[in-house]
Amino acid sequence: MSRIGRKVINVPEGVEVASEGKTVIVKGPKGTLEREIPESITMKVDGKEISFSRPDDSNKNKALHGTTRANVANMVEGVTKGFKKNLELVGVGYRASLQGNKLVLTVGFSHPVDFEAREGLTVSVPDATHISIEGTSKQRVGDLAAEIRGVRPPEPYKGKGIRYEGEVVRRKEGKTGK
Repeated sequence: MSRIGRKVINVPEGVEVASEGKTVIVKGPKGTLEREIPESITMKVDGKEISFSRPDDSNKNKALHGTTRANVANMVEGVTKGFKKNLELVGVGYRASLQGNKLVLTVGFSHPVDFEAREGLTVSVPDATHISIEGTSKQRVGDLAAEIRGVRPPEPYKGKGIRYEGEVVRRKEGKTGK
């Protein structure tokens, strides 16, 4: 059986988990999240514990079992603690700023790059070279962080670009390096 899939999720105080058909609804102090679970996976809520089961040991059901359990566990964590991603801008003249609810990046193009605020996510700029993204959905926080990073990913020769905080960029030698 899946090691992740058979683990029980403990629901903390102040969090409600409801199931309507194949839709899971998790309500907590930071908000509400909804997600569809696959038809073949069965979810059982016993008081403050959630468990999952699968009908057979086919490869598809094995994969869905652990994935479904991890997704619901992330929903529970998201409505209690939330998720946060930090990005760093490395490069001369690279900077970020907030103009109203718009994130404006100046990263070496002839024009600034704008990102509109997304529902359920909070973008903050503590200083000109750092961006912080917070929200209840791990997937949405990660998607926005990846989209911002994709504007100017770190390059291996000078290390310039937008990177995740703590990300290690492998550097290459230039043409003249021997």
